[in-house]
Amino acid sequence: MIYVPGWVSNLDLAWSSPRLSHVLHRLGAFSRLIRMDKRGTGLSDRNVGLPTLEERMEDMRAVLDAVGSKHTVLFGGSEGGPMCMLFAATYPERTAALVLNGTYARGRWSKDYPWARTSEQVEEDLAAVERQWGEPADMSNAAPSLMNDSFEREWFAAYLRNSASPADAIALWRWATEIDVRALLPAIHVPTLIVQTAGDRWAKLEEGRYLATHIEGARYIELAGRDHVIWGENSDRLVDEIQTFVTGALPAAPGEGVLVSVLSLEIAGPPSDVGADLIERYAEEIRGELLAAEGR
Repeated sequence: MIYVPGWVSNLDLAWSSPRLSHVLHRLGAFSRLIRMDKRGTGLSDRNVGLPTLEERMEDMRAVLDAVGSKHTVLFGGSEGGPMCMLFAATYPERTAALVLNGTYARGRWSKDYPWARTSEQVEEDLAAVERQWGEPADMSNAAPSLMNDSFEREWFAAYLRNSASPADAIALWRWATEIDVRALLPAIHVPTLIVQTAGDRWAKLEEGRYLATHIEGARYIELAGRDHVIWGENSDRLVDEIQTFVTGALPAAPGEGVLVSVLSLEIAGPPSDVGADLIERYAEEIRGELLAAEGR
């Protein structure tokens, strides 16, 4: 499985968040998890100009070739979703399944796509990013449930700073809003799971429903909540749905196990001298010691 995140990312800094690292560990527990920083972000080359969606898709193919993955589950979150959709439509023979979360088919408002953000709203968002860059992150849209978590806000701000320069981050955000992959949705013919958070403020409810309607045979799961990021309030439920879709089952819940030791009592001496009463007396003394020590 390859996970393609949205906007900007940093492979190393992701592990510094207990919440995000938990999600990555869980994904890696049932798959060979492949991760990448898209060109211009994170540990990949910077200052490479704005890519086309096709170029980014080919970057993903190059990563899969490099690690020898020939039949892969594609997991795209947010802006990583259209990239995975394009790959699934272009290389169905290499796509085991497609998983989409909090993503979209078109990045800007139009009369036939009225739930997307208008150009004015996009520019307001970008002005806020520029104004707040370097400060503890405003999680009110990305993850409202984490708004009062000072660690997550500080970590996310550091994560963004190490993922791209302010100018590149803004340029990539604007570029992502210009994506429109609606025309290729009918060309996707691979098993598809769409997980949509009902109150997501970035990828609205209508986005997920639109994708589910236009991708043939897609399975659609709607979760309560408002967080957009995969490490938010629904992180475990999200991974549960992905694992069930990909493997067919969840791991068995751990049972309540008890560690038991067996104590064997042997009393030395001629058999005629060892009576049942003596054995029972010793056994009772040992039981008393074990009870007093609570089995330890």
